[in-house]
Amino acid sequence: MQGRIIANSLRVLQVIHGYPPRYNAGSEVYTQTLSRGLAGQGHSVSVFSRKEDPFRPDYELTTEAESTEPRITLFVVNLANGRDRYRHAEVDARFDEVLDRTNPEVVHIGHLNHLSTSMVERASRRRIPIVFTLHDYWLMCPRGQFLQANIGGEQWALCDGQEDRKCSVHCYSRYYTGLAEAKVEDEEYWTSWVANRMEHIRQMVERVDIFIAPSKYLRNRFVDEFRLPSDKVVYLDYGFDHERLKGRSRLKEEAFVFGYIGTHTIPKGIPLLIEAFGQVGDGARLRIWGRENGHVTATMKEMARNLPGDRGDYVEWRGEYNNDHIVREVFNNVDAIVVPSIWVENSPLVIHEAQQARVPVITSDLGGMSEYVRHEVNGLLFAPRKSEELARQMRRLVDNPELARRLGRRGYLESAVGDVPSIETHVEKLVELYESASRSRLISA
Repeated sequence: MQGRIIANSLRVLQVIHGYPPRYNAGSEVYTQTLSRGLAGQGHSVSVFSRKEDPFRPDYELTTEAESTEPRITLFVVNLANGRDRYRHAEVDARFDEVLDRTNPEVVHIGHLNHLSTSMVERASRRRIPIVFTLHDYWLMCPRGQFLQANIGGEQWALCDGQEDRKCSVHCYSRYYTGLAEAKVEDEEYWTSWVANRMEHIRQMVERVDIFIAPSKYLRNRFVDEFRLPSDKVVYLDYGFDHERLKGRSRLKEEAFVFGYIGTHTIPKGIPLLIEAFGQVGDGARLRIWGRENGHVTATMKEMARNLPGDRGDYVEWRGEYNNDHIVREVFNNVDAIVVPSIWVENSPLVIHEAQQARVPVITSDLGGMSEYVRHEVNGLLFAPRKSEELARQMRRLVDNPELARRLGRRGYLESAVGDVPSIETHVEKLVELYESASRSRLISA
């Protein structure tokens, strides 16, 4: 961007720490949907992302075509090592090369984890407008979820706020030497590391023109706790490809089927769901979709096998699904979706996708999850981390399938007809924000 307001058709560079099909979590899937939506409206779209190939040189940059949209160009940097670092001068250099090749009029960042935070500075130096979508808490929590990871202490405890020393003791102690005589030194080292990281993040944040929060809850936390200027943080929910989410036709089955969609990680609450399912009783089945995750998946499968009686026989592991075929592969095969996360999620895509397909959702009464699911209106809520409470809500639907159908029919609360925001409308609003960011950048010149 060299001193002019961007035109109707613009060049956009998306930045995301992973892109489907390599990575299929929420921020990655959203970035793919957005990139396709922008290209579909005539904009020139490139994506800067990463892969982890241990057989190729670190920081090697390759160019790929998008899987179904040839108008989108992917620039993929290889980062098989050093994924826990937040800055990589070599990634910055590759990003500079992509900026040279694409000459974007706006850089839209989705996530910088496993990339390099100082990429923000590289774009800002060129006076390119920068828009940043907040998908989680990574800017204000080094681990992104405000979940503590103690060694020998309470596992996965909710954290009440970022403090440098607390981060060292409750999350980074796993990197300590383990020597009693070095404990103080270890604590001081990681306290300093976190402090330096947070200071650098705040410097980069100042260079961003507009932040987008997909839930009001997340926007409030970033304004109240992280002190982002309120006029720089815009609430805008995600946009979705309605075509991909239409045509659900539930296949007839005798049992009431609950489904889980997502990554096989503990913060997503799969162990809690398995424990709850063991308490639901007869007449129910649980299907779990998602890419397997080594020993984590193996341990969760063992939990399912050890459920009381024969309940483990009714837990099915369906593997990873194709997000473009989510209706056929998932929603046609479930009566309700459960989102049992133990961390305070922002605006889960799966909740929106289920609502668009008119599938009821049971979810934790936390954050953006309870913002988009209203108890007994378009889904059911349960007390966070309470398997018996989750089991009780699940049993209600097994005993009353008509309740499930009624809740599913309501869909998305912010729409009178129950439809989630379309990607077409979402893109139009985003382009307005891109133009606003461009004007802001010109004024500050």
